[in-house]
Amino acid sequence: MTTYFNEMESIHSRLGEDDSRTLKVLADRYIGANPPIPFAFRAFYRSGILQNAQGLYDLNLSSRWPEAKPGQYAYAYGLVWSDGERNLDVLLQCLGPIQLYFNDELAYRSNVIDEIKPDACVKLNFNFVKGWNRLFIKAKHTAAGFGCLFGSDEAKVRILHVLTPFAERQGQAGWVYSAPVDRDVFENTSLPDALGSEQEGDLCWLPRCDWSESELAMPIGERLFGVQPGKQFYGWTKLDQTSYRSELCALEGSSTGPLTVWVDGTRVVELIDEGSFRVDVQLSSGLHDLVIRSRSGDSSWGSTLRASAAGERLALLSPQKVHGSSEPWLYVGPLDGDVELNVAELTRMDQLYATDVYAHAKTYWRLDRPDAWLRPYYENAMLSNKWTVGNVTNYARWDYPLGVTIYGLLQAGRLLERQDMIAYALDHVRSCTEMFEYSLWDREQYGFPAVNQQLVMMKMLDNCGSFGSAMLEAFKEEQDAGFLPIAERIADFILHRLERKEDGAFYRICKDEYSENTMWADDLYMSTPFLCRYAGITGSSEALDEAAKQFLLFRKYLYMPDQQIMSHVFDFKYQVPTGIPWGRGNGWTLFSLTEVLEVLPSEHPNRSALVEFFNELCGGYVELQADSGLWHQVLNDPEAYEEASCTAMFTYSFARGVRFGWLQEPQRFVGAALKAWRGLTRLVIDSQGNVHGVCSGSRYAFTADYYKKDLLTVTNDNHGVGIMMLAGTEVVKLKIWLGKQEIERSG
Repeated sequence: MTTYFNEMESIHSRLGEDDSRTLKVLADRYIGANPPIPFAFRAFYRSGILQNAQGLYDLNLSSRWPEAKPGQYAYAYGLVWSDGERNLDVLLQCLGPIQLYFNDELAYRSNVIDEIKPDACVKLNFNFVKGWNRLFIKAKHTAAGFGCLFGSDEAKVRILHVLTPFAERQGQAGWVYSAPVDRDVFENTSLPDALGSEQEGDLCWLPRCDWSESELAMPIGERLFGVQPGKQFYGWTKLDQTSYRSELCALEGSSTGPLTVWVDGTRVVELIDEGSFRVDVQLSSGLHDLVIRSRSGDSSWGSTLRASAAGERLALLSPQKVHGSSEPWLYVGPLDGDVELNVAELTRMDQLYATDVYAHAKTYWRLDRPDAWLRPYYENAMLSNKWTVGNVTNYARWDYPLGVTIYGLLQAGRLLERQDMIAYALDHVRSCTEMFEYSLWDREQYGFPAVNQQLVMMKMLDNCGSFGSAMLEAFKEEQDAGFLPIAERIADFILHRLERKEDGAFYRICKDEYSENTMWADDLYMSTPFLCRYAGITGSSEALDEAAKQFLLFRKYLYMPDQQIMSHVFDFKYQVPTGIPWGRGNGWTLFSLTEVLEVLPSEHPNRSALVEFFNELCGGYVELQADSGLWHQVLNDPEAYEEASCTAMFTYSFARGVRFGWLQEPQRFVGAALKAWRGLTRLVIDSQGNVHGVCSGSRYAFTADYYKKDLLTVTNDNHGVGIMMLAGTEVVKLKIWLGKQEIERSG
């Protein structure tokens, strides 16, 4: 029996068979560890280093310095913050000679093959320390090229945000880089102090982040947008009325053209031409939205505004915390003069704004700095990967394990009648969906999105199906219309654009990757529950038929009939299944099948075959249950460790199979489900609600040793927390159902 902690520390030792309270502890621990903190907004300079479609930072200095001479040097510098010790694979493509320093130590020096061979890619492994980590690149110019491409492997999953060094730029996003110089100024000398001043030393670091004196002398509209007759811009700030009581506040200023001013949505100033203004407004204590609309005059464009109360100047504050900026105003423009924005809709951060009445182009908030824009970043699990150590928060992330977590929170919240749990799950989903339109625009503008990476860069089922299914489950609680365009995008991808074999089976092309030309049992969960929920909302028979059909196709490739279990992967490169029955891969299969059977009509032509398949699988799995109640990481290998997530999936599925009447020998599976849940509460869930024994995210292999020895367990891994809640809810429902059956028999 695998031991994760002393049984005295288990939730069972404290709560016994109180399953509802166990669910409460599980859910409350998760929510407490993942507070509802969404995105970080940072100042970002579009004139700086952008990412390409693969998420690599494009440090091709030849395009920035076309006049550079062979033999010259240039430098790039970036900071990465890590909340704990993290291990990450990074990719480097050299365009010329490169030296890469990591935390001031030389980590890589290019060789001639890496410098000259087209598309040569070097993979390096870095151990990021807790706190700041420094990335410094020396690039030497040759006739062949200048600079490099750099970023994390699988960038849309293993997010690597680079922040700007130097005290003057603290909090800004992106790299700094230098102009070419004739010699290596850092040869045999220390590298620049990343937290010191950029003025130290002789290099001029770019992109520039301050206006020149002549630019500062311009009116704000002209400085940001140039002279554009007939155009307009909006500005937004917060007015801080600090008195403990209501005060009469004076707003005064001037404008070079027509100007409108709103306070908390009420228009208080309307200038039809250039001039000065003053107006008194009664304001309660606290912060108030102050919005202006400035229209361009014939030769100049801008306005000034100040506020005071009782003779004291009132502060103007940024309406959004923006790292790397102390500017009090946000601006959106230039817009055509006939564009009318709803002021109530303007004061938010999840909106794009049309630049013309036909919405041919859209724009977003920017700052009063050279080419400086606001940009939201997902930073809650910085550098998150399967080897993560330490605490991270998952709120606002779109990925497949969290799809199961959201589903678990919704079901636990419903069972426990805990509206706060449901609201938390809904808010997590909405934090992603409300930024969906922006995230598409962000990708267009900057090459690679800073939020919703997997949804925007949708290339495989992992990126969309699981969280999309949770989104549609959340739709049952509140019919948020913003969910539907995303659901349509996912459905179109799965039904019409996803790669398939000749017989229609889903598989992974993944060209030039380790998983090229393979089929994974996991993908049944990454597709079929979403298709079922999509069918339920839209009435699409195509989606429901596809979900049913995929199970029969996957059965053809992955089912191991002699043991009645599933191979994890079929490798079409070798035309054979791997033959390794990974626990969670089998769990995904059975878990997903219950989702399909729950909604598949009795008259559906594939229903009887799927019910039969469900019974076959359950029969195979129940034979492999360990005495502890758990299942092994490799199901048919008693030497493999006992794993939590597959056990929870089998518990969930057995309980549902009994309750919905799909199983031919229900009593056998009642015992197995209850034994498994007791094993989980005794051996896996501790008294604090932490979930132990969950296998980390998997690749695949033809040997069991990979799953047994290389895939270690991670406490509170997202692959296990949600399904643990789901298993618990189904056990509670099963016990209630059994009680009703007993009453009916005795009555």
